[in-house]
Amino acid sequence: MVNTLFEERLFELVGVLHRIARTFEAERIPYELVGGLVVLVHVEEANPEHSTLTRDVDLMVDRVDLDRIKEASAKAGVDTVLGGQVARAPDAVRLVFSGERTGTAVRKRILGTEVMVAPVAELLRTSLSSFGDKDRVLVRSMDAAGLITSQVEQTLPEELAARLRVVRETE
Repeated sequence: MVNTLFEERLFELVGVLHRIARTFEAERIPYELVGGLVVLVHVEEANPEHSTLTRDVDLMVDRVDLDRIKEASAKAGVDTVLGGQVARAPDAVRLVFSGERTGTAVRKRILGTEVMVAPVAELLRTSLSSFGDKDRVLVRSMDAAGLITSQVEQTLPEELAARLRVVRETE
C-alpha cells in the first residue's frame, strides 16, 4: 500500500532541496544536508521499512557565506531560516551554522539529483549530542536500518556511547 501523504511531503521536501542545492552548487556555496532528511536518505538506502519523515530541510553552512546564501536563496525561491523551527513554510530551509566543518560530506543521489549529505557517523554524533526526543527517534531509525555498525560505534566517545546504549535499552 502506498502512503500518498508521506510521498507528497517527501516530494515537496526533495523539491526544495533540489532547488537550493542546484543554486548553491552553481554559486559554489558549500553546504551539507543534515538533520532528519539526511537520516531518511541513509535509512532509505539501507532499509526503507525504518524510514521516518521530517518536517523541514536542514543545511549546515558556513557563517561567512551568509550574504551569498541570502542572494542565492532568493534566486532559488527558497526562504532560509537561521536556526529555530521552520513554520511549515513549503519553500523554507533551516540553516545551521558550523565553525567546525569537517569536510566529510558525501554525494548522494536523491530522486535524480546529487546533493552533499552528512555521513552516518556524523549524524549519529550530532543526534546523540543533542539527545532530544526527535534525535532519539533518528538514532532508532538509523540503528534499526543497520546503519550504526560496530565500526561507527567505535568512533563514539564514551558519553555518546552511553547515550546510544540508553536509546537501545528504552526502545
